[in-house]
Amino acid sequence: MKLNSVFFITGGGNGIGARLAELVIDHGHRVVVADIDETAATERCRALGRRALPVLLDVRSVKGWASALDQAWARFGAVDTLVNNAGLLHTGWVRDQTPEQIEHMIAVNLLGLINGVSAVVPRFNAQKHGHVINVASLAAFVPLKGQTVYSATKHAVRAFHHGVALEHEDDPIDFTLICPGAVETGMLRKQIGQDSNAVAFSDPALSPEQVARAIYSAARTRRAEVVLPRLQGSAARLIGVLPRMLRAATRRAEKKGLEVLARRRRADTKNNGDSI
Repeated sequence: MKLNSVFFITGGGNGIGARLAELVIDHGHRVVVADIDETAATERCRALGRRALPVLLDVRSVKGWASALDQAWARFGAVDTLVNNAGLLHTGWVRDQTPEQIEHMIAVNLLGLINGVSAVVPRFNAQKHGHVINVASLAAFVPLKGQTVYSATKHAVRAFHHGVALEHEDDPIDFTLICPGAVETGMLRKQIGQDSNAVAFSDPALSPEQVARAIYSAARTRRAEVVLPRLQGSAARLIGVLPRMLRAATRRAEKKGLEVLARRRRADTKNNGDSI
């Protein structure tokens, strides 16, 4: 990867995307911070300096993608790496979710990512290079209780990613899929009040910095797929194809997760009490 490359990061205003944008700048590159939260993107880029460009982007919009990429090319003359990082989760069991919440997850997590790949591939082919990094989850291998629709979108992201990579294997474009476990972001914190999402707390969460470093490393190595943590990822790959093992593992993870949730809730209560 050459110095002064241009990264285009969706969901770049907060969480993993924000940490990755900082890392990109620290390593001498340029970055487009794309986010539906325009204020977050603008504030992030103000802190990063003149080599960062904020753009408003709702990944569900095909026209929005075209406009955002036009802005990136107008400012920097190219985009070398697209990082499809934007995603969301509505908590709880499917039976308790509204049709609007279900459609929202599918539209952002899956269709938004497909929109981005479809929009950037012709541009990468025209400039004769490019790297698509799609961020999925270990939920791409293992359906998680309390995150059923979210898991379904990540399974679909993995299938789409590797399928489109095969379609373009003769083109000058690299494709990498990143599959992290639970990450200590706002998405995880919003699940603390939901017993239905206990499985997400069964293993220690990754930090946004850990995932950002993995994405940046993949931008250099061009690996086809990265799972992290590695041991947990290897287990997820196996368990996901064996339904009986999946059910047994889910029961164990849920029990452990409920214990972790209880401790986190007590800690939150104590901290809130201390702050009064």
